Amino acid sequence: MNWRTATLCGAVLLHIGVLSGVALRAQQTPVAPQAPIGGLPANRTGADIYRAACVSCHGPDGRGMPRSSVGFDTPLPDFTDCSFATAEADPDWHAVVSRGGPIRGLDHHMPSFGEALSPGDISLAIGYVRSFCADRAKWPQGDLNFPRAFFTEKAFPENETVWTTAFTGGDEKSVGNTLVYEHRIGARSQFEIAAPLDFLQDGSGQWTKGIGDVAVAFKHAFYASMNTGAIFAAGGEVAFPSGNEAKGLGNGYFIGEVFGMYDQALPRNSYLQIHGGFEAPSDSTQPKEVYLRTAIGTTFNSDHGQGRSWSPQVEVLFARPFGEPAEWDIVPQLQVSLSKLQHVLVAGGVRIPVTQRESRSPQVVAYFLWDWFDGSVFSFWK
Repeated sequence: MNWRTATLCGAVLLHIGVLSGVALRAQQTPVAPQAPIGGLPANRTGADIYRAACVSCHGPDGRGMPRSSVGFDTPLPDFTDCSFATAEADPDWHAVVSRGGPIRGLDHHMPSFGEALSPGDISLAIGYVRSFCADRAKWPQGDLNFPRAFFTEKAFPENETVWTTAFTGGDEKSVGNTLVYEHRIGARSQFEIAAPLDFLQDGSGQWTKGIGDVAVAFKHAFYASMNTGAIFAAGGEVAFPSGNEAKGLGNGYFIGEVFGMYDQALPRNSYLQIHGGFEAPSDSTQPKEVYLRTAIGTTFNSDHGQGRSWSPQVEVLFARPFGEPAEWDIVPQLQVSLSKLQHVLVAGGVRIPVTQRESRSPQVVAYFLWDWFDGSVFSFWK
């Protein structure tokens, strides 16, 4: 890696740190702690705790009491809506119940119960709240939605928009941008559209820009279990020759791809993600390719403090075009949540070639991620 690449990488990571530091200093509306809740039996269940602490606002059926009863206009969540009730991980629910709504940028009418209920009581209540989703077994729980890596696709179906930028040095510099739109379909499926916008510099120093090859993909999660902490999905993708091949912005042919992803929860908020696939171009003169990508990482501060999460991880990438040498890369990276709800995140890293280094240069990569299902990109910051 040359000094320009190293400097740019440092600037990206410093920029992430500055943005996160600003977000960490955001003011938070104080929430009065609740007094210990009396009258609960020693062998209390989640239903007992819910009736004692939650039913006055959220209602006996989990749909929320009418505004005339609660005395405020803020809409209450519907816990029977499986798309809502399963999307977030348990630590996020714990944070809101224990510290109150503002810990995740939510309304201050959600009080803190950390002094009224023990962590065990809160876990029982959350388990009961999740039971309002009648088809809970069909919907993968948010605890299986691990942080996004740059190249290793995850198995969890998502509703996200992601803008990724890759800076490549060397004799022919490039800035590759890709906008990815992901949309969940039902409980376990997702489609996505990826549109690249690339800037290329040729040997004479001239820059070319334009749309690259647009890709459309579909995946379905066939297995998801909180007991094993695992989720498996598979699907396919087609890349269309929408880029200008003469300008180096596209391949000039279709590429079909099949793939599978397996993600596994590990102890201490850590995780392993594995993504493998096979690519076949429509041009028979071009080589087919197999690949295997692996990401391993951990998450800090996901359930306390100011509600921010920090997820360092590293990817190991393998690709083998048929009849050509294998390519290996390593990608250290860091993801940081910016909004209190953790629906807006940024990440930065470096893709470092391990083999074929004569023809491949390091890349500095960064992305901006918005989980649009949770709300506006401008919401949940205070």
